Amino acid sequence: MTTVQTLSSLPLTSLEPRLRHLLPADLYALAWMDQSPQNLERVFEHLRTLQRMLVDYVPRQLSDNPPAPGRVRRAWTQGALMFTDLSGFTPLMEANALRGQAGAETLLGVLNQYFAQMIELVSKSGGEILEFTGDAMLAQFPPTPNGDETAQAVRAGLRMQRAMRNFQNIETDIGPFTLGMRVGIHTGRYLTADIGTPRRMEHILLGQTVQHTKQAEGAGAVHRVNLTMDAYEAVRDTFHFEQGEPGYMLVVDDLSDDDLGTYELGAFKRRKRSGGILMDRSVGGLLNEITDMLDRVEPLAAFLPAPILNQLVESTSDRTIPPRFPTPTVVFVNLLGLPEAVDMAPANSINRIVKTFSHTFARINAAVEARGGVLKKVTYHLTCLLYTS
Repeated sequence: MTTVQTLSSLPLTSLEPRLRHLLPADLYALAWMDQSPQNLERVFEHLRTLQRMLVDYVPRQLSDNPPAPGRVRRAWTQGALMFTDLSGFTPLMEANALRGQAGAETLLGVLNQYFAQMIELVSKSGGEILEFTGDAMLAQFPPTPNGDETAQAVRAGLRMQRAMRNFQNIETDIGPFTLGMRVGIHTGRYLTADIGTPRRMEHILLGQTVQHTKQAEGAGAVHRVNLTMDAYEAVRDTFHFEQGEPGYMLVVDDLSDDDLGTYELGAFKRRKRSGGILMDRSVGGLLNEITDMLDRVEPLAAFLPAPILNQLVESTSDRTIPPRFPTPTVVFVNLLGLPEAVDMAPANSINRIVKTFSHTFARINAAVEARGGVLKKVTYHLTCLLYTS
């Protein structure tokens, strides 16, 4: 006699809606057709790896305390912000784009080396990377008990500029290239917010402080650390300076290696990661572990655009997304007035402003997704990037 198992009796039936977008296609099919303990364990192991990868894709405050998908929240923060941008990256990219996949691999190697060094230096200096936009980075240095977050940011910038010496002569198959970097720092008050829908969330910073930080980078010089006057006033007695563009001061790097050091005391903060140790490999135990891992993964996954999340899911076993040179159409959308309004609005209006921004973001993202695009990098409240193939 043939036994037919009903859907309701299959172990993964109740979890399937949550799993369908978080499992690679081959594992999804395998686990659905054969819901054995061995395959359930494969599902758990995949989700554990995905969770660890997602932790590295979002800022620390999100990975440590993610909001429920769709929950809008906000908080004022006082601290130092750093914006960096590379000089010389465009020629390197354009030259390698002509070489197809080989060029993509070369460019990936350079970027991995660059970002690995910069991320490590920011982290050791007490900072946290918030966003990447191409070859640019936005980092924050939260308030410290003794109020030296701006000094930490300056020391981080000096360490990063010294590390850029490793990129002054990049040897490639098509000749040498040189990369330089500009660093801009501003200190002030800004609003952090998690906005969007359960399907697509975004972590953003609002306020003039973010804008001033970006402007400090643009007004700076390659190989130098450029400060706004607010940042300068916070550290004027700690470092030496020379006049930069009007309204800015350039840090003079006259510190010895010992005086500058390589890290800040107390700056090492390990990210929270799931233990993910299986103690019970029965079907019931595995389902409990899978459910717990989904509870960890889903809030973080909501902060990635669906196409990017899908690439990450499909490449989890390799722990990397393969490099390639797409041919996108890029559209910049400038939102005027609303992001800056938080600086001037009364306290009882902030929630309404953030919710309005959240609704605007959700509508724009929906329009982009409906047309096959990807909405990225909303924070600088100057631009939203749309990629369509």
